[in-house]
Amino acid sequence: MAEEKKSVKVPHSLILENRRALTATGVSNVDSFDEQTIVAYTDLGQLIIKGTKLQINKLNIETGELTLTGDISAMSYAENQLSGGFFSRLFK
Repeated sequence: MAEEKKSVKVPHSLILENRRALTATGVSNVDSFDEQTIVAYTDLGQLIIKGTKLQINKLNIETGELTLTGDISAMSYAENQLSGGFFSRLFK
C-alpha cells in the first residue's frame, strides 16, 4: 500500500519589512512568479504579491515558508474557488 502524506496546517502570517522584504508562512505552493507578480497558495486563499524587481529568496513547501525581496507595492487575496457551476454561485 502507498503511504499517505499527512498535511499539517501551518498558521498563515505575513511579515513585511519596509515594503522591501516579505516573509510568509502557511504557503502550500507557488503557482507562478516573475519580477512583477508572485502568485502563492495558502489555506486562506490565493495570495497575489505585486511589485518590481521581485525575487524569491527561499521557498520551503515542507515548512510552508516563503521569503522574497523587491519593491512590494500590493498584496491581495483571492478566495478559494467555489465548487459547483455558474447557477449554484449565482443563487447562493
